[in-house]
Amino acid sequence: MTATDLFTAIDHVGIAVRDLDEAIAFYERTYGMQLLHEESNAEQGVREAMMGVGDSGSCIQLLAPLSEESTIAKFLERSGPGIQQLAYRVENLDAVCATLRERGMRLLYDAPRRGTSESRVNFVHPKDAGGVLVELVEPAATH
Repeated sequence: MTATDLFTAIDHVGIAVRDLDEAIAFYERTYGMQLLHEESNAEQGVREAMMGVGDSGSCIQLLAPLSEESTIAKFLERSGPGIQQLAYRVENLDAVCATLRERGMRLLYDAPRRGTSESRVNFVHPKDAGGVLVELVEPAATH
């Protein structure tokens, strides 16, 4: 797999928020974004909303904690609300993970986990990605 084969698009930018309903209303009212999908992911400890950016196919993902022990709650405690992750869309998550590991990158999970809308996800450790939490997303339709 070559460097140009890894990612097919920027899937979304994840933003940590304290109150999801308030954030959805703000993004709709202020930026004219449309709520495309909302769900809770107990495994990751988040309630999330995907906000569409026009007709671009790009999204803003709003992430609110389900508990004080969740990763998002800890992020909010440490950094406050704001950008928490950058997500790239991939066609074959297993192949991309294997390639990144071969290149010395640490991934947060040994095996992909369930993400938004039944996607499969994994994350590149921020210490290996210039301080950025990079999410790798294989949409449900491709697996």
